[in-house]
Amino acid sequence: MKNDVKNEKNTWDFSPIFSGDKDPMIIEKRGIDQKAGDTFVNKWKDRSDYLESPAVLVEALDEYETWARVNGPFNSEVYYFSLRTQQDLLNTELKASLNQALDRARKMQNNIQFFPMRVAKISVELQKTFLNYPGLKKYEHYLERLFEQAKYQLSEAEEKIMNLKEQSAHENWVHMVNSFISKEERKVLLEDGTKAIKSFSDFLSLTMSQNKKVRDSAAKAINEVLAEHAMLAEQEMNSVMGNKKVDDELRKFERPDSDRHLADDIDSEVVDALVKKVSEKFEISRKWYQLKAKLMGVPKLAYHERMVEYGHLTQKYSYDDSCRLVSKVFNDLDGDFGKIFDGFVKNNQMDVYPKKGKTGGAFCAAGAKTLPTYILLNHADKFQDVSTLAHEAGHGVNDELMKANLDALNFGSPLSTAEVASTFMEDFVTAEVVKTADDEMKLAILVKKLDDDVATIFRQTACYLFEQELHKNFREKGYLSKKEIGEIFQKNMGAYMGPAVEMSKGSENWWVYWGHIRNFFYVYSYASGLLISKSLQNSVKKDHKFVEKVKQFLSSGSSSSPKYIFAKMGIDITDGGFWEAGIKEVDDLLAETENLARKLGKI
Repeated sequence: MKNDVKNEKNTWDFSPIFSGDKDPMIIEKRGIDQKAGDTFVNKWKDRSDYLESPAVLVEALDEYETWARVNGPFNSEVYYFSLRTQQDLLNTELKASLNQALDRARKMQNNIQFFPMRVAKISVELQKTFLNYPGLKKYEHYLERLFEQAKYQLSEAEEKIMNLKEQSAHENWVHMVNSFISKEERKVLLEDGTKAIKSFSDFLSLTMSQNKKVRDSAAKAINEVLAEHAMLAEQEMNSVMGNKKVDDELRKFERPDSDRHLADDIDSEVVDALVKKVSEKFEISRKWYQLKAKLMGVPKLAYHERMVEYGHLTQKYSYDDSCRLVSKVFNDLDGDFGKIFDGFVKNNQMDVYPKKGKTGGAFCAAGAKTLPTYILLNHADKFQDVSTLAHEAGHGVNDELMKANLDALNFGSPLSTAEVASTFMEDFVTAEVVKTADDEMKLAILVKKLDDDVATIFRQTACYLFEQELHKNFREKGYLSKKEIGEIFQKNMGAYMGPAVEMSKGSENWWVYWGHIRNFFYVYSYASGLLISKSLQNSVKKDHKFVEKVKQFLSSGSSSSPKYIFAKMGIDITDGGFWEAGIKEVDDLLAETENLARKLGKI
């Protein structure tokens, strides 16, 4: 059957999954998946011997792993229609097909959820016996995680209640505020000097304009919208923080961020070491904003001017040119990296150009262990598109290395390290571009890089500290006003930005739209991912052979905790010195940028 999406260069080739949206194999595969799930449930639901005998648990886990790998909840139908929908957001038939597939997947997941929950509840007395059983060695860390999570699990019935209340107690609140803000429109000044009605997301983009009148106009619109919805956001934040407090008390978590660390398979001491070391180095981000203010020719930057673009990155990079550049860098780093990337290009696993109805931005989708990796781009021949290609292809390389080395229960990176491969590859590609750039372009690239690095490492760490103080104060007081939340926000943002960035009027409300703080405490992962990446980059620059250890790390997935994976590499991520090595890379980049700016007479 002819594919509904033309199988031509620069568009995804879905033939390894289905031949098109109406492929009869979709229904056939759906029946196979359902039968596989029912077979597993019927065989194991009424048994308890796998909770007492390690040998029987090996049999059960092997069958569960096979189900997860071939017929699991994120199956080929869900994967296919989720990707097809991203290609054509205006197609209601695709959306309907996706929703139906997701509904079936959720039911399947609910039916089979008894198994990991019961395994997690194996008695503490027997857990060591199971973990030491040779046949269970391949599932050792998977079991360790289940046993650790079990300490905070409630009964099966109570867990169902917790899941059911999540939407009304958290998701609906967040969606309400976000939807109200996203619908707001204001008339703002555009680059061409005209005024037009634009949306909130447009305002945010316009604050990066090099035209001060344009970015000030956008900031005024943002401040008006956020002030209008601050009271609603106050109610929302108190409600979701209250719901979290109840959840934490029921599960007996000691800290507000404990459940995040548990879910991400990272020790609190590792996150604490990271946050402590970055916050001790806030003078680097402060120095950066002092330099940027000088480059912009102002004594201080307004709060909304933190990310204003500098210089002109006018050189064009066609998709083919970008692929050749990324391929060269990946192959120079490691032959396997290059082979994987070249395969993405050759096998049409990238949807390249923007078009009507296609989702914006970029992503890498890995699906399950048995499904192909696909990368979505919106390539517009700009420098940013080269770094985006490298970033998403880095995720793809990570996914393919895990697929080759791990079973389905250990496949996937924990959030704490998910951005390592992407930023590792992106930085090496950026360095390659810088080699051939003239000084003006090089300065523009370095400024852009510092903007991104400072936002990822220092700003996200400041946000983490803001969250910690926010939840601490809420639990002490019982309720926080929008004024109190704004004061805590400005205090922590000011700490990392320093005196070169003004806490201008209206900035006290910029927490109102920051979605990160509603997905509690996950922002540390931006900093951890980039700092791990930079530390690994530093080791590769010193000794290229270290790339073998990088590949070992990228192949490890969830087979062990990040702490122990790095320990095998001779690295202690509980040591602040490890994080300092990554921070030094940013400090060195800042010094290079300042020297170049001085050489060009810009400061």
